[in-house]
Amino acid sequence: MNTLNPKVDNYLDVGCGRCKLVGTPDCKVKTWQAELVKLREIVQGTELVEELKWSQPVYTVNGKNVLLVSAFKGFAFVSFFKGALLKDAAGLLAAPGKDSQSDRRFEFTDVAQIVAIEDIIKDYIAEAIENEKAGKQVELKKTEEYPVPDELLEKFDEMPEFKEAFEALTPGRQRGYLYYFSGAKQSKTRTARIEKFMQKIFDGKGWQE
Repeated sequence: MNTLNPKVDNYLDVGCGRCKLVGTPDCKVKTWQAELVKLREIVQGTELVEELKWSQPVYTVNGKNVLLVSAFKGFAFVSFFKGALLKDAAGLLAAPGKDSQSDRRFEFTDVAQIVAIEDIIKDYIAEAIENEKAGKQVELKKTEEYPVPDELLEKFDEMPEFKEAFEALTPGRQRGYLYYFSGAKQSKTRTARIEKFMQKIFDGKGWQE
C-alpha cells in the first residue's frame, strides 16, 4: 500500500473546506465518508501517488493526474481525467455532462455498490495508469469549434483590450470560458457571467482558478 497523505486524512475528517458546511454533519464529504474511505483503499492498492489538489484527493503517476476521489451532494465518485480513453466494456462510466469530452466517472451511493464491482474498478484504474504512461491523449474539440456568445462578441467590440486579454489566454482557458458562458440559457445571465469574470481574464486566469 502506498503512503497515506495526511492532507487527504484531513479532507476525510473535516471536508474539502470549500463551503460553510465544512466540519459539519451536512458536509458532502461527511455524508459519503464511508464510500470515500473505501474508494481510497482501492486506489491505495495501486502505484498511484496520493495528493491533494483543488481541495480533493487526486492520484498521479509520474506527476500526471490520473483520477480523483471526491463527492457531490448526491453521490461519491471516482473520476478519471482521461476516462474517454477507457474501453468501459462494462458500460459503467458516466460523463459529468453532455459536453464532457474527457472526464468519466463511477458514481456510488453505497459501499456495497463499490464492493460489488471492486475488481472492475481496479481493472479500469490499471488501464488508466497504462494510458497515462503511454502518453495517450483525448482528442478534444478545438477552441474555434466552440460557439462564441453574442454577448461576448459585443464586449469584445466595446473593449478591444478585453478581446486581446481573452485571446492571450491558453486555449484550455478559452474553451473553459466559452463553455461556461454559453451554458447560460438567458442573455442577461451570459452577460452577468462575462462581467463577473472579466478581471480574471485580464489576470490571465481560468474561470475555475
